Amino acid sequence: MDIYTIIFLALAVFIFLRLRNVLGQRTGSERPPYDRAARNVVQGAPDSKVVPMPGSVIEQVPLAPTADVSPPTDRWKGLAEPGTPLAQGLDAVAALDSSFDPKHFLSGARSAYEMIVLAFANGDRRALKDLLSTEVYDSFESAIKDREKQERKTETRFVSIDKAELVNAEARDRTVQLTMRFVSQMISVTRDKAGTIVDGNPDKVTDITDVWTFARDVTSRDPNWKLVGTGSAH
Repeated sequence: MDIYTIIFLALAVFIFLRLRNVLGQRTGSERPPYDRAARNVVQGAPDSKVVPMPGSVIEQVPLAPTADVSPPTDRWKGLAEPGTPLAQGLDAVAALDSSFDPKHFLSGARSAYEMIVLAFANGDRRALKDLLSTEVYDSFESAIKDREKQERKTETRFVSIDKAELVNAEARDRTVQLTMRFVSQMISVTRDKAGTIVDGNPDKVTDITDVWTFARDVTSRDPNWKLVGTGSAH
């Protein structure tokens, strides 16, 4: 070996002996090892409860029993008796349309009923088009045209809507249908071009019962219900 190799070996032995003397000795003043887990134990709490983050305690929580997904028996309280065809129909509607709110629908149907009756009396095609299905609109427009041809005008005024109740509910494919029964009091009169009364009585309140069906396509972006069928009951 050359002289440089001997020098490097001697230097390595010297450094090893120095490190051994320093690192291998205990003086009694050493700090205890840092216990990271001990710092996570909540003061005064059992050792098994560890807090990895403020406000969150890791505990073993038993699994909750499987929830009962069946509809509650009083789901349609005030609208339909449990087990009746109407209640079953409402269940089907709610299953197809998760946004269905019966109270909201009843309020809207009541308003729509009054708006449609008055729009028809006034010949307001624009208002009717937004509220009726194509088939019903065509029927209403035909009656309006016939009235205009005879140069007659109808005046209708609501006295009250005494009842607005659900009588049927259905879900077909992607369409839901709800049938309402309206009991109202109104005054209606039709006059000719000269103002002579040809139908009705401006001083008489008439009891009217209508059965109307509203429908909505649940896949449509339009959230509005439209009148798809009309009828009268006595």
